Amino acid sequence: EAGSKPRGWQEGGRPLVSTFQPLTITGLSASESDALNGCLKELSEREPRNKIRAAFYDGKHAVKQVGSIIPQQYWRLGLTLGWSGKAVDALARRCHLERFVWPDGDLDDLGASGVWDDNLLGSEVGGAIVSSLIHGPAFLVNTAGMAGEPDSLIHVRDARQAAGLWDARRRVLSSTVSVTARNDNRDVTGFVLYLDGLTIIGEKRLMGWTVDRADHRYGMPVEPLVYKPRPGRPLGSSRITRPIMAIHEAALRDVVRLEAHNDIYSIPDLWMFGADESIFKDADGSQKAMWQVVMGRIKGVPDDDDTANPRADVKQFQAASPEPHLASLNAHAKLFAREASLPDTAVAITDVSNPTSAESYDASQYELIAEAEGSTDDWSRPLRRSFIRALAIKNGLPEVPPEWRSIETKWRDPRYLSRAAQADAGLKQLQAVPWLAESEVGLELVGLDEQQIRRALADKRRMGGSAALRAITEAAAAGVPAVTRERA
Repeated sequence: EAGSKPRGWQEGGRPLVSTFQPLTITGLSASESDALNGCLKELSEREPRNKIRAAFYDGKHAVKQVGSIIPQQYWRLGLTLGWSGKAVDALARRCHLERFVWPDGDLDDLGASGVWDDNLLGSEVGGAIVSSLIHGPAFLVNTAGMAGEPDSLIHVRDARQAAGLWDARRRVLSSTVSVTARNDNRDVTGFVLYLDGLTIIGEKRLMGWTVDRADHRYGMPVEPLVYKPRPGRPLGSSRITRPIMAIHEAALRDVVRLEAHNDIYSIPDLWMFGADESIFKDADGSQKAMWQVVMGRIKGVPDDDDTANPRADVKQFQAASPEPHLASLNAHAKLFAREASLPDTAVAITDVSNPTSAESYDASQYELIAEAEGSTDDWSRPLRRSFIRALAIKNGLPEVPPEWRSIETKWRDPRYLSRAAQADAGLKQLQAVPWLAESEVGLELVGLDEQQIRRALADKRRMGGSAALRAITEAAAAGVPAVTRERA
């Protein structure tokens, strides 16, 4: 989490207080030491809340016991729910970076495909998005490759590994630290400090700290990938908010109560009048196990003519239904869905129905789609800046050329559209602007993916005319395979 300290939050009755101890390292200037310790303090103060949120996402958060009605063994089962993880993943899956585009030039001439492939950038960006949603910020770090490595590298560090200080006037990070090693006591034994034009690598050895420096001309080589930035919280907020965590815990308590109730609700409550305790004992006089008493289906109760009630009377009362627990769990599921901008079908267990049309489906997902569109807008700038810096490093340029600022991100549409619907909408746009059919944009509009577009354009160049490409566009709109190989 970034932007607020975990004041007042307690775990096990103990306040979460940072135990940060500043590092004193010979070889660092006063300003460098201040920047290092400022970032490390920020990292230490955010660690408790970041750890809690990671546990919610990973399904490792078990609710603590509240009250004494439910036996302790049910609280010790470690029951969890995956709702917080679903809140993150449902949004992350709608935020897919397809590629980078450059209207003013050819990215392939700059080696863009090499940067993408060498860094597994599609997968890395997906992981960075998940980390950003969990903690608020994630960090994209540009470095030059060493011997045996690709020329240009982009690494992702989450908020439990890295922290930065924000320069509000320039709207960039003024300093960032990435912790690379810790000892068994969780003390920092290795770090990389990123400053404007300077990278400092520190490593603690037996004889003390060693410091290495590397100058460069790429400014601050770290970009924060931030979810929901706002004034006062420039490094964003977690999607796993406190209301979401509170509802998640309330639902967990419902699950624990339901688990305890399930062991007894199907067993009727029996009252026996006029019988003694001998019927609950074995032949040797020892008490039968509770499960034998409860699960026994045939019981013999002896008559006793010396008592006022010579024959035992048995009364049966039906056990309470678990329905109230299920209703409470379902209510919390719907509350969670509202808080996380999810449709009820994502988490609710009853009283939900699937949308019956594309319009109703879009309406049920509207808030999540709007959330995805806003998030990708915030993430586009840091992704673009990190990518063009990686291109400059790959091409051995001392700085990023100004003309590369027109390189932009291209995201997949957060709406799930069928191929037929997408082709139909694209065809209508091409009818309004016919010349688009001759362009890559036109092929995108009718639903062709990047590989199909490249194959189609290659065929067009080989055939030396536009008639074939127009036929391909019309075939795609009609649902016919875009490219055929039936010619010699």
